[in-house]
Amino acid sequence: MLRVQKLVADAKANIQELSVAQVHDLLANNEDIVLVDTREDHEWETDHLPSAVHCSRGKLEFLIEDAVPDMNSKIILYCRSGARSALAAESLQKMGYTNVYSMNGGYQGWRQSGLEIIS
Repeated sequence: MLRVQKLVADAKANIQELSVAQVHDLLANNEDIVLVDTREDHEWETDHLPSAVHCSRGKLEFLIEDAVPDMNSKIILYCRSGARSALAAESLQKMGYTNVYSMNGGYQGWRQSGLEIIS
């Protein structure tokens, strides 16, 4: 196992994940969530999920407090596959955010499910 794969696996053991279907249902039911795209700027600019805000993984810890000041907000993070968002979720938990999730399958899973994308 590559070191980065172990790092992601360790993060996933410490966080909660939601499936693409669960995230879609939360959005469809207008649940009070903050959907955060942790992909790089060029990925975000190409397309992203509806209602998402952008805080790239490399800048997340510096931007999140302005984007989501309430530490108890329900935050769902996603990236391309679910690896960066798992690392991000673990980091936000360390910062004191209490209701953080990573979307398992990420943007790829969302797209493969045929769900709406904003271009």
